[in-house]
Amino acid sequence: MALAGPRREHEQDPRAVVGRDRMPFARLEAREEARAAVDPLAVGLDPHRPLDDDDPRAFVHLVLAELLARIESDQHRARLVVAVEDDRRPAAAGRVDVGQLPRAHRRAEYATAIDSRVVAPVVDRYELGPAATNCYLVRPERGAPEAVVIDPGDNAAALRLELARAGASCVAILVTHADVDHVGAVAELAEGTGAPVFAPPRERMPAERAAGLGWYSVRDYVVDTELSGGETLELAGMTFDVVAIPGHSPDHVAFATDGVLFSGDLVFAGSVGRVDLPGGDWEALLESVRLLAERFPPETTVYPGHGSPTTLAAERQRNPFLAELRA
Repeated sequence: MALAGPRREHEQDPRAVVGRDRMPFARLEAREEARAAVDPLAVGLDPHRPLDDDDPRAFVHLVLAELLARIESDQHRARLVVAVEDDRRPAAAGRVDVGQLPRAHRRAEYATAIDSRVVAPVVDRYELGPAATNCYLVRPERGAPEAVVIDPGDNAAALRLELARAGASCVAILVTHADVDHVGAVAELAEGTGAPVFAPPRERMPAERAAGLGWYSVRDYVVDTELSGGETLELAGMTFDVVAIPGHSPDHVAFATDGVLFSGDLVFAGSVGRVDLPGGDWEALLESVRLLAERFPPETTVYPGHGSPTTLAAERQRNPFLAELRA
C-alpha cells in the first residue's frame, strides 16, 4: 500500500491509503516556474481534499498539492527546495520533477476509529539563519487549524508561508532563550500573525549576549507572557509544561508536551550547548540535563536547537559530554 498525503514521516496518515493492484498511473512532465508563481499556488492547494476520481481537475489538484507540500527549507533558508522521489536530492525552487502518482485516491475502511490523541504531536522542523537554528511548528495532529511556533530564529515570511501550506494559524510563539539565532524572527512573526510571545524575562540574559555579541543584531520584540519555569500553557489544543534549564544560558527554559521535549541549546544529539558565553555555567547545565532525565521517560523525543532529534535515553547513555551523569 502507498501512503497518500505528504511524504514526511511525521505527517503520514495511516488511515489514508491507496491500492496498488492494477492501479492506473499518470505521468507529470517537469516545468520551471518562478518562486513568486509557485508560492501562492502551494498555499491554495490542499492535498487532503476529497476527490472524485473521474474528475481530471481534481487529480491535477491532488498531484500538485502533494508535490508542493513536500517543499523543504535549505540550510540557510535562502530559497526553497523540493524533495525528489524521497531520495533527499534537492531540486531548484519551483521545479516539479517527472514523477508517477496513482490516479485514484481512496480511503481504506477500518472497523474502529483511530484516536489521534494517543500519538505525539506533529512537529515540523526548519533550519533557519546562519547558525542553522531549528525552528519548530507544532500541532496536535496533521490538519489541525492552530499551531505553535518555537524559536523562530530567522525568515518570518517563509514561516508564514509554511503555516499557510499547513492550513494553520500561529496562536503562540514560544522562546527557549534569548540568543539572537533563536529570536531573530520573533518580532516580525508576532507582528504578522498577531500571536503572543511566551519567553523568559529579557533581563535574565546578559545584555551583551542578548545584543548578539557583535555577531548580528535582530529586531527588538515584546514578551507578552514571561516564563521562569513551572508554568503550564494550554495552546492550540496542547498542554506545554515549562521547565527551567539554566546552563547554556541563565534564562533558558524547555517545553514538554505529549512525549516530546523542546530543549533549545541545552543538549543535542551527541553534544551539549556552549557554556563559554556570558551567563554559561557547566555545573548548572549538567544539573539541568539530570533534571530532565529524572523527570521525563527515557523514550522522550528531544527536539534540540540545532541538529537532529534524539531521545533522553540515547543522550544519557552515549553522549560523551554527559559521562558524569553515568558515573
